Amino acid sequence: MPRRRSLIALALRQIAFLCLLAALGLAGLVASGHLVLPYRYDPFAPLDLRAEPDWLSAYRLSRLKRDPELCRRVLTQAEIAHRLLPERSTPEDCRLDGAVELSSGASSLNDRITAQCGIAAGWALFENRVLQPAARQHLGQEVRRTLHLGTYVCRRIGGLESRFSQHATANAIDITGFVLADGRRITLLRDWAGDGPEARFLRALRDGACGIFEGVLGPEFNAAHADHFHFDNGPYRVCR
Repeated sequence: MPRRRSLIALALRQIAFLCLLAALGLAGLVASGHLVLPYRYDPFAPLDLRAEPDWLSAYRLSRLKRDPELCRRVLTQAEIAHRLLPERSTPEDCRLDGAVELSSGASSLNDRITAQCGIAAGWALFENRVLQPAARQHLGQEVRRTLHLGTYVCRRIGGLESRFSQHATANAIDITGFVLADGRRITLLRDWAGDGPEARFLRALRDGACGIFEGVLGPEFNAAHADHFHFDNGPYRVCR
């Protein structure tokens, strides 16, 4: 009996090894372009910002955050008007590298923004998959404009000895409210509390953003965020 179990274990290890070799071979064929898979099953396909989300969406988005050149190709493919900004640094070492400028007509944002490409792509994804669907569901209409406080400002989170904010490298955006198609305004400061459709809409945005951005902070985080959402792609995963 022990010998039989040993033979079975050996056979299972060999099967697992062969499966691994087959998977690596398949991945190599896909990566080299010799085998073309449908978009839904191809982990090497660039993220399509206009496609329906699937099981590889989060992985494809993570690639954009690490690869600005790939990110800019994705923005171009989605026909999102943008331009690459030159590298920039400040005496405080707030370096701007790999950032893009979204034109004022490239999204619902009320003004053009300067942001890391991953934030720009994440915002486009957020608009298509979270913002407008939530507005239709809870408010019966779409958002016409999104009000923001900006993206790039060279500052630290707290005092002089604290770490720099994600805004110091244009890796974050702050959102204060929304203008609906009928002209009505929804703001976090006024509409977050309660259980009406406006509050449900804002909470749906917070929850949906957590699946796109690394850092999502809102009124439930602290008093400093009582009037805005903070979305970033920083090193820490937080959803509050």
